[in-house]
Amino acid sequence: MLSARSVFEEILDNDESFRLFCSIAASGEAQGGWENGRIAALVPAAERGLAPRVARHGADEDKHGRIFNALLKKRGLRPVEVPHDTDYTMLLEKHGIGLAHDKLKADKPLSVQDVVTYLAHSRVTEQRASEQMRLLLKHFADHPDIGRAVRMISNDEDNHLAYCHEELLRFAYAGHGRAIQRTLRDCAHAEIRVYRDVSFAVMERMGRILHWPHAKRQLLTAGIHAMYGYERAVGWRRMVSLEMPDRRDALGGPATTTTEFA
Repeated sequence: MLSARSVFEEILDNDESFRLFCSIAASGEAQGGWENGRIAALVPAAERGLAPRVARHGADEDKHGRIFNALLKKRGLRPVEVPHDTDYTMLLEKHGIGLAHDKLKADKPLSVQDVVTYLAHSRVTEQRASEQMRLLLKHFADHPDIGRAVRMISNDEDNHLAYCHEELLRFAYAGHGRAIQRTLRDCAHAEIRVYRDVSFAVMERMGRILHWPHAKRQLLTAGIHAMYGYERAVGWRRMVSLEMPDRRDALGGPATTTTEFA
């Protein structure tokens, strides 16, 4: 029977597919860490109180990248170069989602609108990350090799999503509600397209590595198309709603460490 669990078990059990999976994940997390670190350094003076939370977000992303690299090292594997068409974070930037890297590489302070754009982008992408990690948590929380990593990263992603909700609501109450909703909608629609394209690219490479038969590839392709159709029609709405989270001040403390994965 074809299921998310069975597909991921195949990827996990094969060194080359596991190597590609962890390399893609580590690269994306490291990129997110750099972006958040630069944003924390460039937060405008009026919002300096937000900087420690943005920095914590970046530290968590860096930690996740180290965790995926540690999982590779544990199996005696080295990271591989991430294929361009599987690079989710870079493709989002290419489509104009989030803050441009040219802006982040400069030393000019960001505007409040830039911060709102960053938070809206993060709210959308952290929704995806939280859902993906909860799926892995459902099936692999007690796995001897990846269980601890899945539990830690899933908890962090839930914290990141809660933080985005809380901060965006704060900005909405300060008068930025229309800009927030417009940016959230634009980000959500672009993200579901990028996620679809990356899903196709990853599936194609995993299929070659694992020698999936044509029928299985067709079934997975149909599943990706169906998910995209649902998200384009109504599913995107879950990415743009805002509500005060149960986890308040979710990024108010220091990041946890990764010593257990070394």
